[in-house]
Amino acid sequence: MSGSCARTEILLGQQGLARLAESHVLIAGLGGVGGACAESLCRAGVGTLTLVDFDIVSKTDLNRQLVALNSTLDLPKVDVLADRLHDINPDTIIIKRNEFIDRDKAEAIAIEDDLDFVADCIDAIACKTVLIDSCNKSGKLIISSMGAGGRLDPTKVKISRMDKTENCALAREMRKQLRRIQASLKFSVVHSTELQIKALPHQEIVATDTSPAGRSRAVNGAISYMPNIFGLMMAGHIIQTLLRS
Repeated sequence: MSGSCARTEILLGQQGLARLAESHVLIAGLGGVGGACAESLCRAGVGTLTLVDFDIVSKTDLNRQLVALNSTLDLPKVDVLADRLHDINPDTIIIKRNEFIDRDKAEAIAIEDDLDFVADCIDAIACKTVLIDSCNKSGKLIISSMGAGGRLDPTKVKISRMDKTENCALAREMRKQLRRIQASLKFSVVHSTELQIKALPHQEIVATDTSPAGRSRAVNGAISYMPNIFGLMMAGHIIQTLLRS
């Protein structure tokens, strides 16, 4: 047994630890939410993690993302996070995919036989929609992160079903997109019920996506802890679900 999982075994027992060790989770999107989710799964002893992201670490990530250090600027997020996770638990099998999730890749993820769970931590609505729909159609377990930006109150973060969210603009837009393609809304999401804090007009930042389908978009303000709380709650949901299976 790895020393990094000794305290986990006290809580879960050998059988629980073995269940996590044989599990495979894919994390799509390695920003503030995805990085925290992946690291928590690694520290808990999940045996195989697939990390998917096409982005590099930038200065604007420094206020909230585990991968973001001055020494890692301009490096691929998948490489930075894989190195960090291997340093935490060398026994973890890390599969790196420095790629953009389009429809074909989403459908392929959804039918991977050895994949037990998908954590959707993607920002782009189109990519989230196709990944969620593909997983739901194939019966692949998935939890999706809604909007962590523009929130300050950690007590308002909760996990619910997609059709039961409150005060989340991203969730509302996602429901529109999913209903348009007659997709299921019966899957878990982490979201905040706090009313979103809008940026003042002179504080708005407009950025350009670096994805293949990139476009100009407004960027919400974000505090250091909120995306990480979302990611930790996703990891908690995933681990509890795996232990019950």
